[in-house]
Amino acid sequence: MGGGTIRDMFLARVPNVLRADVYATAAMAGSAAMILGRRVGLPPTLAAIIGGVVCFGLRLVSVWQHWNLPRVAG
Repeated sequence: MGGGTIRDMFLARVPNVLRADVYATAAMAGSAAMILGRRVGLPPTLAAIIGGVVCFGLRLVSVWQHWNLPRVAG
């Protein structure tokens, strides 16, 4: 995955990780959950675990349900 992202950046293309699957979206949701947990006063370790579970869970469900991000015509 990392090599493809670097290749796409060198070719001035939007990386596949941001176009098709729910990789980046799941990572953003997990990060948001962790930040929200810290803002409400959860300990750092618990907030990180919750963020990881949210990220992993969203990715797992997206693979199971064959979710993809919407595509922009152009």
